[in-house]
Amino acid sequence: MGLMDSLRGSLSGLLNNAEGAALPGLLSEALGHTQFGSLQGLVNHLQSGPLAEHVQSWVGSGSNMPISADQIKQALGNDKVRELATHFNLDPDKISDLLANFLPKTVEQAAQNGTVAAPL
Repeated sequence: MGLMDSLRGSLSGLLNNAEGAALPGLLSEALGHTQFGSLQGLVNHLQSGPLAEHVQSWVGSGSNMPISADQIKQALGNDKVRELATHFNLDPDKISDLLANFLPKTVEQAAQNGTVAAPL
């Protein structure tokens, strides 16, 4: 089993179990093997589109605005969703659902740790 296989398995397990303060770092490392480059890269992409207000709520104080799997698909596009699904060894619908469920909290945790810069 290679490093990426191990990382995918760990990330998939964490996402499915919604565990761990390590999730931002693990997700960022896994995203390093995609065109986003890191969790910050994914956040920057989402911030530049229709989810900018949502992203601001995740990195700012106050409650996190929720997002849906459909919003993730729309913001990322089919090609990027498929790329992420391939890297995480998950079905594209599953990766969209998982990101919708866990991305707000993951970004919030990362922002609190100083690893995701607040949007301008």
